[in-house]
Amino acid sequence: MPKETLKNKTAKGLLWGGISNIMQQALGIIFGIFLARMLNADDYGLVAMLGIFMGIAVILQDSGFSSALINRPFCHKDYNAVFWFSFGVGTISYILLFLCAPLIARFFNHPELTRLARVQFLWFFFGSMSTAHATVLKKKLMIKERAVISIISMAISGITGVVLAYQGFAYWALVIQTVFMSIIISLLYWIYSPWRPTFSFDAKPLKEMLPFSIKISVSRVIYQINASLFSVLLGKFFTKTETGYYYQGDKWMRMGNALIGNMLNEVTQPVLVEAESNMNRQRNVFRKILRFTCFISFPAMFGLAFVSEEFIIITITEKWLPSIIIMQMLCVWGAFIPITELYSQLVISRNRSDLYLWNVIGLGVVQLIAVCSTLFLGVYYMVFVFTIVNILWLPVWHFSSGKLINLRLLHVIKDVSPFLLITVLSMGVAWFITRSIDNIYIRFIAKIFITAIIYIGIMWNTKSIIVRESVNFILRKVAFVKH
Repeated sequence: MPKETLKNKTAKGLLWGGISNIMQQALGIIFGIFLARMLNADDYGLVAMLGIFMGIAVILQDSGFSSALINRPFCHKDYNAVFWFSFGVGTISYILLFLCAPLIARFFNHPELTRLARVQFLWFFFGSMSTAHATVLKKKLMIKERAVISIISMAISGITGVVLAYQGFAYWALVIQTVFMSIIISLLYWIYSPWRPTFSFDAKPLKEMLPFSIKISVSRVIYQINASLFSVLLGKFFTKTETGYYYQGDKWMRMGNALIGNMLNEVTQPVLVEAESNMNRQRNVFRKILRFTCFISFPAMFGLAFVSEEFIIITITEKWLPSIIIMQMLCVWGAFIPITELYSQLVISRNRSDLYLWNVIGLGVVQLIAVCSTLFLGVYYMVFVFTIVNILWLPVWHFSSGKLINLRLLHVIKDVSPFLLITVLSMGVAWFITRSIDNIYIRFIAKIFITAIIYIGIMWNTKSIIVRESVNFILRKVAFVKH
């Protein structure tokens, strides 16, 4: 049987990643609508305050070893060492955070956070049991299996959360939904993964991977602190209601962004690693993924900002109106997040975790200064500055990592600008046509339909290679299924 080409691996990975993420986001939207209608901003605000602790604990239990494993040939003792390390760190982290829960509640001045935190933190404890198994599936590009795991876990935990919210459990519905999802994901990774840990432990692989993984781990901790900055500042200096409004706007942006980001992250690092031995080939692979990223990300995220008012009012009602502006600004940033992720995957595939570390540190310092300087102006100004800083940092990512594959900024601009300009043009025409429509439902549908038709029409008529390759690949898959 002929060996599958890198192009076909990438295409199949993107296909299954796309199917998985479309279904996940559909489920997320459905469950998100039900929960947002039954719960209030205070419920979401309390849960949001714990985000930074959850994120950092998850990063520490992985400590960058998953990325290091993907860059190395498969070896049982490597994965076995990472499994026991992850499980040990997960257990210790949970015990420490369990004991610190009263201090967290005192910091935010919400006593109910003590019990809530002790249950919520079980999420990463159960997650630590499947870190190595998840890496095995990612290393082997078992995207289909990962898709099944994600969809099943989201469906079951989502139903659980909605039922509990309906029964009046308030913020406990969100917490139990999260923990339940972690348990199901870990269980399914054990079922689908062909690899099993053994009780023998050899620390040598960890020592070999440590110089690379420690930089990744520190970088991700800093990134998580930056990402959770608003939840901490809002929880400390503003009301839990305002924190909840931010959480809701941020949640919908991240759901939209995950549709693109998760699909690409399934294949980007493994594919770039496979092409790493040939710089020209890796540069061509990077540029092709970049074009596909912009082709999907710009219309999706700018489009979500475009219809955010109609979307919020129709789905979760007018009680969430203050979150609309937050969502719109964050969606503008969200359109560029996949490009940042692509650059970070490039430096990781080239074993340059030091570049990744310094980029994240630099961005974090600038971001912290910018956001804290606007703290007295309110949430909207903070989000605006946050968005601008992140977008303006993209050239820094390019100049620090693009040189690894001799990638010129002119080439990146040439790859990115057509998709950005066509997206803006399509939405501009759609806005002009729909501006006088009073019915919110008709306006919502019309905005999406007109924008999509114009965008795809321009792409097709300008003979966009990405569009034609995507269409041809889907048609081949449909034909294969029929036969």
